[in-house]
Amino acid sequence: AEIHALMTQLAHEGVAIVFVSSELPEVLGMSDRILVLHEGSVTGEFINHNLTQEEILRCAAGA
Repeated sequence: AEIHALMTQLAHEGVAIVFVSSELPEVLGMSDRILVLHEGSVTGEFINHNLTQEEILRCAAGA
């Protein structure tokens, strides 16, 4: 929880943060922009406005 508070504070200060996680609720809760990778390639790029886990999973599966 402490690291999330620090990340939020830094983001509000305009610092870019690269955050890697496979925990989708955490990703959706912490991210403004999301890149999805499948086998080393970017398969999706999203601005996090009403994004769903299903959309992320579709890209993560290579669809």
